[in-house]
Amino acid sequence: MTKDRLKALKKQATINRKHAIDEVFHASSGHPGGSLSCMDILTSLYFNEMKIDPKNPQWEDRDRFVLSKGHCAPALYACLAERGFFEKEILNTFRGIDSILEGHPNMNHVPGVDMSTGSLGQGISAAVGMALAGKLDEKNYRVYAIIGDGECQEGQVWEALMAAAHYKLDNLVAFLDHNSLQIDGDIREVMNPEPLPEKFKSFNWHVIKIDGHDLTQIESALTQAKSVKNQPTMIVAETVKGKGVSYMENQAGWHGNAPNQEQRDIAIAELDQYLAEVEAE
Repeated sequence: MTKDRLKALKKQATINRKHAIDEVFHASSGHPGGSLSCMDILTSLYFNEMKIDPKNPQWEDRDRFVLSKGHCAPALYACLAERGFFEKEILNTFRGIDSILEGHPNMNHVPGVDMSTGSLGQGISAAVGMALAGKLDEKNYRVYAIIGDGECQEGQVWEALMAAAHYKLDNLVAFLDHNSLQIDGDIREVMNPEPLPEKFKSFNWHVIKIDGHDLTQIESALTQAKSVKNQPTMIVAETVKGKGVSYMENQAGWHGNAPNQEQRDIAIAELDQYLAEVEAE
């Protein structure tokens, strides 16, 4: 990745984080912690990797994306708006009664959303179906998904992973947003799903471990995944819940809470400061 490209992606991820904070703030409801932890992954996918066309969201040969951890919709909506699927002004209607932007992604209302999600475990299952359909139809599109580590407590996740390996879906790439926190606390204390990388390997997935906030590592992992044959790929991304906002980082309490005005202003100021630092690089 060139220096200029890396700089542009860092700036975009920070702008997207600001959108996510404001979405949840204006709604007085939502999930900021996990939205911030997966933002670098989403930014890399939507602004550097996926073959998509905002002017033709239903393009048959587009790459597909499924946000299996659907409660982190603010992050997805930020990327879709910045990518041009709908007007940015709509973001501040998040969770409004007449808004297209529901608390979880709805493919029937939001341009660019490939699958409605929210019930944990079902998103990765849908992604497996999409990838299998691509194989059967002899299409060359790729399917991407993000799952949560708390979500891996769902049995349906493992049924889906087993099916993906069985059908040798090398056109499927999933990211594990491994921030180690869920609404009730540390995932290992709530219902320990670890060791997740080893479990993915035992289900016959190709596993790549990365820093989920390092955009260069994300790009390298996606490139490596394209060379893998006859296996789906799981990219285990080590992330920080609430990444980019100091008082939210590594705090389970920010899984599903909205900032007040003062907290919102602090978050935006911190992100603006980081934006200035990136600009000066």
